[in-house]
Parts: sequence; C-alpha cells; structure tokens
Amino acid sequence: MKVAVFNTKPYEQEIFEQLNEDHQLTFLEPHLNATTASLAAGYPAVCAFVNDDLSGPVLEQLAAAGTRVVALRSAGFNNVDLAVAERLGIPVLRVPAYSPYAVAEHTVALMLSLNRNLHRAYARVREGNFALQGLMGFDFHGRTAGIVGTGKIGRVLARILTGFGMTVLATDPYPHDECLSLGVRYVELEELLARSDVVSLHCPLTPESRHLINEAAIAQMKPGVMLINTSRGALIDSRAVIAGLKSGRIGHLGLDVYEEEADLFFEDLSDQVIQDDVFSRLLTFPNVVITAHQAFFTRNALENIVSTTLANLDEFDRTGQCGNRVIQSQVSG
Repeated sequence: MKVAVFNTKPYEQEIFEQLNEDHQLTFLEPHLNATTASLAAGYPAVCAFVNDDLSGPVLEQLAAAGTRVVALRSAGFNNVDLAVAERLGIPVLRVPAYSPYAVAEHTVALMLSLNRNLHRAYARVREGNFALQGLMGFDFHGRTAGIVGTGKIGRVLARILTGFGMTVLATDPYPHDECLSLGVRYVELEELLARSDVVSLHCPLTPESRHLINEAAIAQMKPGVMLINTSRGALIDSRAVIAGLKSGRIGHLGLDVYEEEADLFFEDLSDQVIQDDVFSRLLTFPNVVITAHQAFFTRNALENIVSTTLANLDEFDRTGQCGNRVIQSQVSG
C-alpha cells in the first residue's frame, strides 16, 4: 500500500525503514493540515502524528484525493474529527499502547527533578555556584500521591510510587485489580485532590475531562501541591495553573504536554520569539519544568509505535478491517 507519512522526523524514518516490508512509504516533513493535505493525493493511506490536523475540512480534502484509511502513530486521537471520518468511510487506526514504562518513568523523572531542583542545580554548578540555598526537597517516602487514571501508564506509575513508599490514591471509573493489590485506594477526584502531595494526570482527553484541572480543582488541592501532566495538554487550564503558581497553591509543576503545543513542540524555535504568551509565562517560574512531549521518546516505544502502525496497515490492506480502529460511537459520551 502507498502511504504518505506526514510530520516525519529522521529518527522515525530510520525505524520505519528498518521495520517496513510491504508498504511504499513516502516520508513528508510538513505537518498535515489544510495547506499540505494535497501532498497526499493518490495515496490510499495517510500516516499522521498527534499534532497533525485531521479536522473535518482536512479529511474532506483527503477523501476527495483518494485517501481510504488514516493510520495514527499515536494513542491519542483528539486531533481527529471522528464523525466526519466515519461519514466519509475513512477508518482511523491508532496505536493504543506502545510503552507505558516510557511515559511512567518520564513522569517520575519530572517529579524527581522538581522535588530536588535538579534543573536549577545543574545550571548553578555549570556556572560555578555550589550553594544549596533554595534547592531543598522532601522525601517522597510517606507522602501521598494521587493518580488520575489507572490505565496501563497509571498502573506502572502506581508500582513505582508504591516502591518509593508513598501512599497512592487513584480515581478511575474502572478500578483495576492490579492497583488494588498494591494497596492503591480508589477515591473520588475531590478527595484525591484534597489529600495528595503529588497529583499526576493519566486520563484521556474527552469533552468531560477538558480543563479537568481548572480554578475550582486547584482550590481543592493541598497548598504547595506538585502537579504533573504527561497525558494530554488540554486536561489543564493553563491560565488557572499560572494563577495557582503565583498564589503558591501549586508548589511544583511538571508538564510534558501543553494545550497549544501544536505550534511549538517537535520543532527547533530557538532562533525565534515564542508568540504564545501563556507558554512564555509558564517558563518564567523557577518551580516549573516543561519537556516537549518526549515522555514517549524511548527506542523501545518508537519501535513499538512503528511496528503497530505497520501492522495496522497490513491488517487493513488484507481484510479491510483493523482491531485498532477508533469507533466514534465507542468513545463519545
């Protein structure tokens, strides 16, 4: 099958070329959007990443030019208008899991960096400043962590944090036996926010979870809470979080995702002025660490993403079906 692979980076192309056996892959550097969709003309399959635009108008363009299937090399699909895709008869395939360890371990890396001020200590030492003032952290052992969402990533994180000796609370509509066996206690979100020293988000982005962490939720949190988001940027109301940082309600903030990241992440903008004032304000806080959507970025995870994407295309090419198809009726409401 001929596949137009949009938004490709060299490290992805290398792995695609290593693992691909059956498909004719054309690697395209641009993001997929209304301007670049014409590049997919004549390709029955389009492969897109998490920050590509698969809104209704783009899908209409793709369908008119011959696209029969969209293969996402991501777990998230909030960038896709599923209703339009189904109306056009374009199946949307995804990678439901690639490496929960990669994301959970990066989550812990953010926690440790913030707690022990590693980002500040690193900069100080490079400048010959070996003073410890302002770098004091706290023991995670004996503290309470709240995990919002206990899917595969949340469960791996629960294992790590219980290993630290933390009390772990969780909220999820479907409690998992593995977490229960670890001693994780499931509670309502309000109790989790009120009792947790560390809150980590690992839930999908839905209309109901958009801005889950807003002004009201922040007001329920313990003063000085550590808030971590390695899930979806729009789970957090960034302006409300800035207010929480200014007031001290939020004592530490670690982000690997950002609501408006599509115009920022995965590109080198070091010679440009960042136009996003909210993002720029977040960068001014000494108790904030932001990474550019790299929690997934291990070789293990990339190989899993690519192999699953190719397997999805293989299955669709052979049968016209795919077990990893996203069904709009199954994810709405």
